[in-house]
Amino acid sequence: MMALSRLLVAIGAFTLAAFGALGRMALFAAEALVRAVRPPWYPARLLEQMAHVGWFSLPVVGLTALFTGAALAQQVFVGGTRFNAESTVPAITVIAIVRELGPVLAGLMVAGRVSSAMAAEIATMRVTEQIDALVTLRTDPFRYLIAPRLLAATLMLPLLVIVANIIGVLGGWLIATTRLGFNGTTYLVTTARYLEWEDTRSSLVKAAVFGFILALAGCYNGYRSSGGAAGVGRATTDAVVAAFILILLANLVITVLVFGA
Repeated sequence: MMALSRLLVAIGAFTLAAFGALGRMALFAAEALVRAVRPPWYPARLLEQMAHVGWFSLPVVGLTALFTGAALAQQVFVGGTRFNAESTVPAITVIAIVRELGPVLAGLMVAGRVSSAMAAEIATMRVTEQIDALVTLRTDPFRYLIAPRLLAATLMLPLLVIVANIIGVLGGWLIATTRLGFNGTTYLVTTARYLEWEDTRSSLVKAAVFGFILALAGCYNGYRSSGGAAGVGRATTDAVVAAFILILLANLVITVLVFGA
């Protein structure tokens, strides 16, 4: 009985801590959004972050999508041969990539690269008192540091996901035409026939949400860091973990509640 009580207490404490962290992060996001809509704005900072999030993340997102699309087409073909349904490879591959794998994998890969970088940079500024210096110079850290990162990630991740979807389909096409005996033109025609606007809309909505989440996780953990170099390390780790968990949770919620029909 005592062991069960301790277990329930531990579960309750973890649950309360998790909801408390989500609440603090939500308040942080609300404050950032409220301040972001009022001038002054910093377009140069926004363009810098757009390049950092979008252009410099393109290689890792493209390679991930290429390998995933090729592996998915191979696995769908293997499964389809058990039911004499090999012809479904183009349709299942494009739907799986566009609706699920493209946005999720792009979000996770960008989170691993961008969330950690944002957290490390802002945390370093916090522990070296550079953020306090901005306040002294009457520069709002939320407008100068947080808002450009949130907006850049929200805008750029849908573009990255569009590229990832195209490259993922290309990876499936390559493996299907070189190893599985598919005709290249027929494969692409079938892909276009079964891809619907609802699939693309779902992918873009997820991408925008994931972009906001990964930037929020990096900025929040970096901004609240303390404790010198060790604090910077904790902020970086916490940012990546939080971004991964929240992206997967948001993916489930969006998939089931918004596009579940």
